[in-house]
This record gives sequence, C-alpha cells and structure tokens, in this order.
Amino acid sequence: MSQIVSEPAPARNKARRGRASRMAERAAPLAEALRPVRAGLPGGQYRPLSDAGVQQIHAAALDALEEIGLAQAPASGVDILTGAGAMQGADGRIRFPRALVEDMLAVAARDITLYARDPSHDLHLSGSKVHFGTAGAAVHVVDPVTGDYRDSTAQDLYDAARITQGLENVHFFQRTMVCRDVPDNFDMDINTLYACLSGTRKHVGTSFSDPAHVAGCFDLLHMVAGSEHVWRNRPFVSNSNCFVVPPMKFAEESCMVMEDCVRRGMPVLLLSAGQAGATAPAPIALAIVQAVAECLAGVVYVNAITPGHPAIFGTWPFVSDLRTGAMSGGSAEQALLTAGCAQMHRFYNLPGGAAAGISDSKLPDMQAGWEQAITNTLAGLSGLNMVYESVGMHASLLGFCLESLVMGDDILGQVLRCVRGIDVTPDSTSLDVMREVCLGGPGHYLGSDQTLRLMQTEYVYPSVGNRMSPKEWVEAGSPRLLDRAIARKNALLATMGSTIDPDIDAAIRARFNICFRN
Repeated sequence: MSQIVSEPAPARNKARRGRASRMAERAAPLAEALRPVRAGLPGGQYRPLSDAGVQQIHAAALDALEEIGLAQAPASGVDILTGAGAMQGADGRIRFPRALVEDMLAVAARDITLYARDPSHDLHLSGSKVHFGTAGAAVHVVDPVTGDYRDSTAQDLYDAARITQGLENVHFFQRTMVCRDVPDNFDMDINTLYACLSGTRKHVGTSFSDPAHVAGCFDLLHMVAGSEHVWRNRPFVSNSNCFVVPPMKFAEESCMVMEDCVRRGMPVLLLSAGQAGATAPAPIALAIVQAVAECLAGVVYVNAITPGHPAIFGTWPFVSDLRTGAMSGGSAEQALLTAGCAQMHRFYNLPGGAAAGISDSKLPDMQAGWEQAITNTLAGLSGLNMVYESVGMHASLLGFCLESLVMGDDILGQVLRCVRGIDVTPDSTSLDVMREVCLGGPGHYLGSDQTLRLMQTEYVYPSVGNRMSPKEWVEAGSPRLLDRAIARKNALLATMGSTIDPDIDAAIRARFNICFRN
C-alpha cells in the first residue's frame, strides 16, 4: 500500500499566506498608469475616410463657407465676424473667405485641458486621446422593469451625476435630462448646472436657455469655485452650445450665450447637430461637409472674440431613418458619421467631440447593447477626443435610464480595451514563459507569474456583466443583468453624496431656488 505524505502544516500555511498576499495585491487599486483602461487612451486605428476623401471634404467645406455662408447671425455676431474679415452679403448671409478660415485655424486652441474640480479627472484633449461621457436633453426617465416613461426631474439629473461620479469609464458628465419639474426657465438653468456640480467632481457640460440667464449661473459657478479668479484659473464647466441651426444658419440667442461664455472664460463646445436626410444632406460625406463648414464658422467666431479660446470642434451630425424621417442614433450610418467627423478633427488637429452610444431601443435590451457597443467602438477606434451621449440614452435621445448608465460603464470598459490595442514588447513576446510551461512544466499558464502579474493590468473585467458557467449561474439564483445593474445603481446612490461643501450648499440654496435634495 502506498503511503500518502501530507504537506507539513508550516508549508501549507506559508502557501496560503502567499496566495492571500497575491490576492490582496491584485485587489488593491492600481496606479493610474497601470490600469488596463483609463481616460485619454489614444485611438485612431479606424479611418473610414481615405486621405483624399478628407481633403475633398475640407475643400467642399471651405467652398460652402465662401459661396453659401451662414444666415441669421445676431447683430453682435455680425460685428464680430465682419470685423475679423467675413463679409455680409445683400441677402444678409455671412460668408467666409478661405484666408480668414485658415488664419483662424492657425490661432485656434489645440492640446487643451478641460478641467475638473478634482484634478485627477482633468481631460487632456490632444491628438487622438479618447474620453467617454454623457450628454443629451432627454425629457423622460426610463423604468427598465415596468417599461414606463415618465417626465425627468432635477432629482433624476442629480442622481445621474452621482452615479457617474462612481463609474470608472465615464470620464465627464454633461447634462443628460431636462428638469421638467422646474417650470421657470432661469430656475431650470440653475438647477441643471447645480445638479451636475453637486453630483460629480468630474468635468461638467451644461447649456443656457436664454442669454439673460448666463450672469446668474456664473454667480453660482463663482460661489462653487470660491471666487471668479479661481474659476478663471481652472474653469471646470464647459458650455454645450448649439450655435447653428442646420442647414447653415446661426442660432441667434445661442450665439449671444456663446459670446458671453467666451468672455467669462468658459470653454465652449461648438455644436452642429444636423440630421442627415432632414436638416443635413443625405449622403454621409456631404453631411460631414455641412457639419465641418458650420463648425469652422464657429472657430472663426470664437477666435475673433478671444484668439486661442478653448473650443471643441463639435461636428455632431445625426442620421434619419429615411423610411420615416425619425432619428436613428444607433445605426451603422451614425457610427460612420461620427468616425468620419473624428478624422476631420484630427485633420485640423483640433479637439473634437461628437455623439455615439445612443440607442433607438426604448429599453436596455439586446438592441440597445449592440447599438451602444458598435457606435462607441467606432468612435473610440477613430480617436474621437470627446464621445458624448455614450451611455444611458434611449428612444433616440428621448429617454434616459439610470440602470443603462451603469451597464454602459461595462460596455465602455470593453470599448476602451479595444482602443488600447495589443501591447507588443520584448517582454510580451518573450518565449521564456512558453519554455518553462512546455518543457517540463505544468502544461498550462494558469498559475504562472506572468499570468498573475497581467491579470489586472492587461485584462478588463465587467462590474455587472456575468461570466459564470451555467451551473454557477443556476446555483447563484440565475441573476439577470438588469438585477445586477439595479443593485449597483442603488449601491452607488447610497454611497455618493453631494460633492459641494455644506456651507456653500446652504448659501446657494438660500440664494437660488434649488429643486432637488441632497
């Protein structure tokens, strides 16, 4: 009879301590540079436009500005633009000589930083660095359990910001919903801005519904910052500004807002949001031409006010379902439009932003998953600096879902891993580990030091996605993805409180009509 020799207790204890130590090391937070995915990973691997196509779009955009121009500039805008060298025709349209556009492109800001109240969340926009975030103006909140759509509120917006604060792969927070419970427009602008700032210390984007509201909102910003000087030194909010109404018209009040925000030191997103087949041409290439032309007009406008002011080139064309005219934000054509726009941003070497991640589905279902994954992946691989509306948006921007925001963070983690690509180095292609495993070793790599070392730095793991075996899944009670998303949403809301100092919060609530609770 063979004798079974037990491992001595000290050896067993030492092995357990070694495993425990390795597990603790893997569970510890990684330094930012060691994380497998993070804000600002360089994209640019995907290019739907040829070099000749990029040049053709650029030339057509310059022709459009010179020959067609833009209508309906406000009087202040006419003075600013004609003072810089644009020309107003007898038809009232402002036309832009090529030399003027080229001169303003030469002084436009590049390699800008969008600041956050927490410097660890600053966004460095240069080259093909990719950042994902929210945006939109949904008027409904989606209940994924009942399927109901209800009016969105200031409390919903605050909760979305709080959840975003706890999501690693959502790098900035721009207003996602309209505060429909706030009837006064000034109060709505104030609550929109303050709900975002109260919920997150990441960079915030907002908009203003009336030029007269800008001053009061900046009073609030200065209170949050501590002073106007502190604000101007690190402006942590940008103005999402639809300064044009496609096709090729200025939005007068939005232009006036933009002028005021530029003078007050706020970065601006120059947003052109035509809809191909409706307010933009149906050909994908020509839709990009129009968006580029409109945003180039914005570059001239902003730099005529303050040369080098931080501005994001927001070519943001959407897609129509040509059978009905309805918007189709989750389509392959939308993914191509966004990726093509990203190429144009890189051609001009300007910080750029566009939309991806929108779902036409009414609920966070399989359709929403493929639409969000495909459009976000192409946006990331194209090197888009700012990917707006990337999570949570349903019903072609009419609905926002908090649970979908949480699930979208998992999607973005996988997208960012694709953006990062494959690290090919002498170490990652060394045969040493293969020799050890194959020549007298265990015949697998599961316990090798290299495998354990790369578990956290090379691989990304979902927070709510399920990778159990069927047996494990049944034994765990067959949890659904939505169940896990609801649990994580509730956990985040339970731990993420207001980011505003209580004394400042009290002063703001005493001065303004704040309609959400901390």
